Amino acid sequence: MTQTSEAAAQAPRTGKKPTRPRRSRRMSLHRAWFVAAVTFVTIIGAAAFRSLPGLLIDPLHQDFGWSRGTISAAVSINLALYGLTAPFAAALMDRFGIRRVVAVALTVIAVGSGLTVWMTAAWQLMLCWGLLVGLGSGSMALAFAATVTNRWFTERRGLVTGILTAASASGQLIFLPVLSWMVERHDWRPAAVTVALAALAVVPFVWLLLRDHPADVGLKPYGATEFVPKPEPVPGAARRALSVLVKAARTGPFWLLAGTFAICGASTNGLIQTHFVPAAHDAHMPVQAAASLLAVIGVFDVVGTIASGWFTDRYDARRLLATYYALRGVSLLFLPMLLAPSVHPPMLFFIVFYGLDWVATVPPTVALCREQYGEDSAIVFGWVLASHQVGAALVAFLGGVARDVFGSYDMVWYFSGALCAVAALMALVIRRKSVVAVAVAAV
Repeated sequence: MTQTSEAAAQAPRTGKKPTRPRRSRRMSLHRAWFVAAVTFVTIIGAAAFRSLPGLLIDPLHQDFGWSRGTISAAVSINLALYGLTAPFAAALMDRFGIRRVVAVALTVIAVGSGLTVWMTAAWQLMLCWGLLVGLGSGSMALAFAATVTNRWFTERRGLVTGILTAASASGQLIFLPVLSWMVERHDWRPAAVTVALAALAVVPFVWLLLRDHPADVGLKPYGATEFVPKPEPVPGAARRALSVLVKAARTGPFWLLAGTFAICGASTNGLIQTHFVPAAHDAHMPVQAAASLLAVIGVFDVVGTIASGWFTDRYDARRLLATYYALRGVSLLFLPMLLAPSVHPPMLFFIVFYGLDWVATVPPTVALCREQYGEDSAIVFGWVLASHQVGAALVAFLGGVARDVFGSYDMVWYFSGALCAVAALMALVIRRKSVVAVAVAAV
């Protein structure tokens, strides 16, 4: 008896051919979505360090007598390195792999945050929180999300970028209430230790579950029609990052994207994330209440960023950016009138509105980088992100100085609102590539 007849004899005598529909449905979820989920959780775990700077300004001022300008200088170093490290981190991921770079970065964050517990001088704050946490967080920046998206997805890139960008806001939502409670009820030191432990807890998760490339598990990227072999490690990470910068800097869209994203950083990380809590405290609002409002921003940031990714897959990214910046600028002009000792409906409306717009700019910015610069887009976006953090660093520092000089933050809110109007105009003048060029790049 042949093998075929034996198999037929062993099959149940139901008169029907055996099928396996349930198994195929279970196997239908592409591994890329699992990698995206691991990346999402990793960014959430590392987001604790983004929640702490605004909570430290008043406690450090009271404990050590340092001026707000001095403390803000350490925060500005952190923010600047967060951006300036990103393009080199993207190149290092091409050289050594995503897992290794991210695991080392998380460890550096943990060391930097943990050492602040024993600091006694301002230069130690700048070294630990400014230099070490800045370098580590820069390697965990949005270039990480862009690299994962570019490698694992050819479809739904805008949506995935929005989801991964929202992970940072989700982490803020989780950690802000906890850290603000620790700072207000106990001290700032337990909050710093919590940041260190959160970063360390994610390291084994990254090492065991994250994969560098679809080819590592014998798969095509999600939506790809052909198998994509894993590229060879690219030597000279620093040289490549700089060469990509030089090449991109010769094009107009790069400067427009960098300029708009610098204003984005100035009006979010540098302004609201760093100075909203102390500004609300100036208006006699309790610290925990102000931190809770920032956490609510995180809730709506998740919704707004994912929605922005969905819009980016369907609409002109330039017009989306212009709309986001214009609305953000208008909302900032009203903020000085809304700050009060207690939370009231107009303030809640601002928080919801601002949350929806917080990092909604990221998916269209990544899409424009991808459209303009192709295979180098992750590194180019790293440099664009560097401009984002330089803008954030400047406003974080100048905001603290303005508070020391003028006694309030009003001028900072108005100035940032005007900058957002400039960013909206800059976004509209970015030239898109021709339809033919875009189609060729997509192939």
